[in-house]
Amino acid sequence: MTGDADERAQDHRIKAPSLVTIAADTIRKRILAGELRPGTRLGEEQLADELDISRPPLREALRLLENEGLIDRAPRRGAYVRTLTDRDVEEILPIRSALERVAFETGIPLRDPSRLDAAREALAEMERCAREKDRGALVQAGYAFHSALIRIAGNARLEAIYASVQQQIILCMSLNLIARERFHESLETHVARHARLLDVVASGDRAAALAELAAHGERSFVQSHDEDRRSAAS
Repeated sequence: MTGDADERAQDHRIKAPSLVTIAADTIRKRILAGELRPGTRLGEEQLADELDISRPPLREALRLLENEGLIDRAPRRGAYVRTLTDRDVEEILPIRSALERVAFETGIPLRDPSRLDAAREALAEMERCAREKDRGALVQAGYAFHSALIRIAGNARLEAIYASVQQQIILCMSLNLIARERFHESLETHVARHARLLDVVASGDRAAALAELAAHGERSFVQSHDEDRRSAAS
């Protein structure tokens, strides 16, 4: 019995998240929630104190986030939250929209209803995150939802292309969520839009799904982005 207990304890230790993982998850959520704004410098001393960890695992966490495309590094400046330029936004949004339209055009009506299971799971996670006001996790669950809808087409190349711009899409989603809240959309309403999109996809009506997808887009984000540019110029 003791041997079994020791083995279970060892398995638990193996599965426990490392300090690097915990630090990366915490910083990632803060970036996606908008708590760490684009361009914010990520000082190691302050972050280490806030996360109550030493600098070596923190540096590993920052390297991981740099590889994900969420932060950048510059000589003598250190690490800072990546900023999406106007050009970035103008390039990313049409790519995302085009890929999702292709998935809908080729994947609806569904050949296999179980292809929506992952989207339903992601939506349930979005609902939980909205209840808990966990904006960073909500953005990640939102990406999982849209990625699951891409997979309804059963097109491996389409999925690979979508995944190749994952972090750029996630950053846009984060800014979009912040912009929609600025335009008085609650987190619950944000999730409800996704539930409505899923319902239309499940109905098998391709034209209705494409129309809902078009209405679902980043219009408020583009509006807010334009307003920010005008404010900066004035």
